Amino acid sequence: MSPPETLSHYRILEPLGAGGMGEVFKAQDTKLAREVALKLLPAEAVRDPERLQRFKQEALATSALNHPNITTIFEIGEDGGQHFISLEYVKGQTLRALLAAQKLELRELLAVAVQVAEGLHAAHQAGVVHRDLKPDNIMVREDGIAKILDFGLAKLAAPDTAGDQDETVVQSASDGLTRPGTVMGTVAYMSPEQARGQQLDHRSDVFSFGSILYEMAAGAQPFQAPSSVEVMHALIRDQPRPLHELNTDVPAELVRIIRKAMAKSPDERYQTAKDMAIDLRALRREIDSDS
Repeated sequence: MSPPETLSHYRILEPLGAGGMGEVFKAQDTKLAREVALKLLPAEAVRDPERLQRFKQEALATSALNHPNITTIFEIGEDGGQHFISLEYVKGQTLRALLAAQKLELRELLAVAVQVAEGLHAAHQAGVVHRDLKPDNIMVREDGIAKILDFGLAKLAAPDTAGDQDETVVQSASDGLTRPGTVMGTVAYMSPEQARGQQLDHRSDVFSFGSILYEMAAGAQPFQAPSSVEVMHALIRDQPRPLHELNTDVPAELVRIIRKAMAKSPDERYQTAKDMAIDLRALRREIDSDS
């Protein structure tokens, strides 16, 4: 079905992408005369009023941060039964597209990583856990500024479970989508506790971020297998292939940072994204001083 030409006070300009949590369009805010990214939420994702309200609370908590490394949410609205989110329009490309196009130099890798860690820490300080951090949800602007997208959408997508735990259902590890009513996260970047369907806290995002860093450094995801079930089993039980086998140029300190972030037990990981950002910044300064 084609999108409407207008929605509320937005004029639809062109499609930007689509995923399990809806379609995204570039749009013109006719009230404020600015370009925005307009995400149209699928009906099945907003059918439960209580879940929709929880999502709105998390989205508003995140948008109130006004953090440079988190995409700003301007409005959560509804028009004619169509729920939408108006977001800051980021001109650039996703980290997924960036990794597909080129191998990141170490300085570029660390520049993006520090920004993501700082954005995560700000959200966690506000009590918001992402739950679906992956390269598709990180935008890198043309000037190198990194921004995290889609806080709270994974929680909106997931069905309620006893004890407010996170229900995990098998999903493709490679399609990059988080489908409504399936999983609070994408299999390839889940934490072990997420794969087990256990209750999550901010340290789950730390593991997911560690998995992204591994992929940025190695050029491959840390856990790969023919099926999603096997991927989930691997991330619960196995260690990823040593980074130096995939990239001999990775500094030992970055290997240590990634290993700590990806510890199977949340208690053995970085306890805050801020601590991870501190170590990443220190490594960046060391690399700069050696050049």
